[in-house]
Amino acid sequence: MSAGSSLRAEFIGDSPLRIWSLSTRERLSRQCRRLQARPDAEHAPRVLLLRADWVYDDAILRGLAQAAGDVALLTADGLCIAANVASEHGDAAAAAITAHQTPAMAKGLAPAQLADGYNDVLRKREPPFLMPLTADNLPAIERRVFGASYKGVTDLVTLYAWPAPARAVTRVCAQLGITPNQVTSASLVLVLVAMWMFWTGHYAWGLAAAWPMTFLDTVDGKLARVTLQSSKWGNVFDHGIDLIHPPFWWWAWIVGLSAAGLPLTQASLVLTVIVAGYVLQRIEEGIFIAGFGMDMHVWQRFDSRFRLITARRNPNLIILTLAVLAGRPDLGIVAVAVWTALCLLVHALRIVQAAWARRGGPLKSWLAA
Repeated sequence: MSAGSSLRAEFIGDSPLRIWSLSTRERLSRQCRRLQARPDAEHAPRVLLLRADWVYDDAILRGLAQAAGDVALLTADGLCIAANVASEHGDAAAAAITAHQTPAMAKGLAPAQLADGYNDVLRKREPPFLMPLTADNLPAIERRVFGASYKGVTDLVTLYAWPAPARAVTRVCAQLGITPNQVTSASLVLVLVAMWMFWTGHYAWGLAAAWPMTFLDTVDGKLARVTLQSSKWGNVFDHGIDLIHPPFWWWAWIVGLSAAGLPLTQASLVLTVIVAGYVLQRIEEGIFIAGFGMDMHVWQRFDSRFRLITARRNPNLIILTLAVLAGRPDLGIVAVAVWTALCLLVHALRIVQAAWARRGGPLKSWLAA
């Protein structure tokens, strides 16, 4: 069945504990709204019953909401903590779940039977979490919720350098009521500051703005996911900035070389290679998705590892930072152009290899295997 307006949400019990500054009922309400299951859907033919002293992975709730027939969610210890049943069975099912018993009319299912752990949006595979909400368990719950918000396939800076500080800053933002869009707005200011510094040849100052921008670009998405504040506008705002600003940074970097006394003799060629390469790589990614039904970077293990260093903003910033430390920002931008061209060729080759491999049947991500 669909989880549309035909589903009512009902929460059993409560907890005084807060997860990423959200009360347990508010967290469940936000999760259920994503499934279009609302407490006020009084005439819905089905009801989603959830104990409020447990924390549920979104994938488990989605699987439970979309399950066919009357089903109940069981923990590893066999305790029943949630169910999706016909509304006429709601009261009886709620009484059973209050006692941690499986409703008589429902089929008991384990979390793995409702969600397989593969997240295509975040490009990773991990077991969906289901955790009792206790004071002793709260730190582990918040770590697990934050970990679930992180992409599994991304660049090496985002994957290895940012998680610990991003979790700390995300916590502060959640406690202060700072919204993801406010964080994104701050990152946009840093985009413009970095561009101006690059344009005027003040590369160290530009990098001092660029790197915090990349950090905030990590924080806004994690804050949105752990506090369940993701929105269509926020997604467009964040990803629009991510998509548009890198070529402007590299253009400003090349312009600033004259002010720094290191003008390029082939500035137009370098800029063309970088910008065209960036655009064409995005087109290659689109071709891969359209042709093979998956993101290019999750096909095989090689693709996920290559995503760590492919010519995108953060790896390029590493090259440029090393070049500035060496006193040669001109050679840095040339290296970015060369690396962009090489990555473009690698991705083109992967498209050809994928087309060849598909002769044996549809492609499958190594993460989904």
